[in-house]
Amino acid sequence: MLTHGIPKFLSYSEKLHTFSDPLGVSSPVSLTLAIGAEVFCSIALLLGLRTRLAAVPLLFTMLVASILVLGGDPFQKRELPLMFALIYATLMICGGGALQLDYWINKKRKR
Repeated sequence: MLTHGIPKFLSYSEKLHTFSDPLGVSSPVSLTLAIGAEVFCSIALLLGLRTRLAAVPLLFTMLVASILVLGGDPFQKRELPLMFALIYATLMICGGGALQLDYWINKKRKR
């Protein structure tokens, strides 16, 4: 998602009033929420920080993209966001495991 979020972040002012608003909260708010999920939550996932919590906004973003934004499109266009949604749902339920930073941080605290 980082590769989708960084271009949005870098062109924030150009996209501010033209970004899709599927939730009816305004284009600037929708853009800010998408950037927050795609950039900051993706970085948290990559680092393994609060994996379950970071997966929630990403899951929500992918469900909005596949159901509301691409809802009328053929399944082939919605397939990728749905696949990402499944991955984020799995991370949200199962967590990141022993390879995440949170695991190592919590392991040191328990000693």
